[in-house]
Amino acid sequence: MKTDAAFTRQIRPQKTYRQIDLRTRGRSHGSITRLVSPGDIGELIKPFVFLDYFEGDPASAPKFGFHPHSGIATLTLILSGQVSYKETTGREGIIDTDGVEWMRASSGVWHTGGVVGKERIKGFQLWVAMPPELELAEPQSQYLGASDFHLAGPARVIAGEYGGVRSMVESPIGITYLDVRLKAGERWRFQPPKGHEVAWIASHQGS
Repeated sequence: MKTDAAFTRQIRPQKTYRQIDLRTRGRSHGSITRLVSPGDIGELIKPFVFLDYFEGDPASAPKFGFHPHSGIATLTLILSGQVSYKETTGREGIIDTDGVEWMRASSGVWHTGGVVGKERIKGFQLWVAMPPELELAEPQSQYLGASDFHLAGPARVIAGEYGGVRSMVESPIGITYLDVRLKAGERWRFQPPKGHEVAWIASHQGS
């Protein structure tokens, strides 16, 4: 089994092929591994500025009190387990396995959350810088279940559009986020949309 998250962004078209620029295993702190930061890979793949991979047992998972966000959006993909959420917009609930949280903080929102249930937690949290017209907009959030997402081959379309499938996540135009799951020995080729010239992969299982 191999599972990847693939991301692209849209900027001016230039080359039709490129070599891999950088590989990293990130920096781990407890159950969280920071794979992307603004001072390293984030400089190469803007508007994607942070990517955290988290994995652990519920008893050892970090607990986050209320904290603020502004000017950015976070997209949290739960690969296994359950997490709770609560925000100052009045929304609260539980995200189950294969569910997604999209929270566009924009002008500002406070939120909190943590691991619930007994299943081991695993997932990614991506931070996306907003375009100027959305930096100070009203906050917006979506909490979507596994059934809200559809496949284009082995790729589940988490954000953007791919293979004729469009995500319900209301992310800015021009980015693609795919959750790709391959069986042992299976091959898959990603063809970026026209105008995209940055592609990157975060693998959490397999090789």
